[in-house]
Amino acid sequence: MDDDRIRIRRMTPADCDRVAEIRIGGWRSAYRGLIPRSYLDALDVAQEAERRRGYFSQGDGSVVDLVAERAGEIVGWACHGPYRDGEVRTEDVELYALYVDPGRYGAGIGHALLQESVRRCTAAGHARMLLWVLKDNARARRFYERAGFGADGAEEPFEVEGVEVPEVRYARELTRQR
Repeated sequence: MDDDRIRIRRMTPADCDRVAEIRIGGWRSAYRGLIPRSYLDALDVAQEAERRRGYFSQGDGSVVDLVAERAGEIVGWACHGPYRDGEVRTEDVELYALYVDPGRYGAGIGHALLQESVRRCTAAGHARMLLWVLKDNARARRFYERAGFGADGAEEPFEVEGVEVPEVRYARELTRQR
């Protein structure tokens, strides 16, 4: 059925409100027990949507935002761009974010978004894609491992309301299909 298929397209400024809902819903669902609840509860959809709109107006085109639609509704979002090693951009590409409406987990939406990001980055000539994932987010780690990513040994904590939250870096080689 065509209405049920997942369609991936570039995000537009008009999508910012729905993407903000998905991102915050994803944080509250995926990071429950990993990040302080007070922080998650304080996340604000309107503020997040405004930040997304700001990124659009200030972007230089190097960051690619994609949305997944099913039956005309946005159900997921992914974002990739140049890998940042501190303030220095490298030749690698980084998956900055991938979120799916929490009510749609397991429906292939995240996989479709990831595959499209990988396809676009491979076509652009990038040799490797990197991403950061919370060390204790077992579900996300399994998802990325099934997609060919693996931890490369880099680990970096960040702090949320005085709590140290470790992240691990995952990597995947990208090869062009002939």
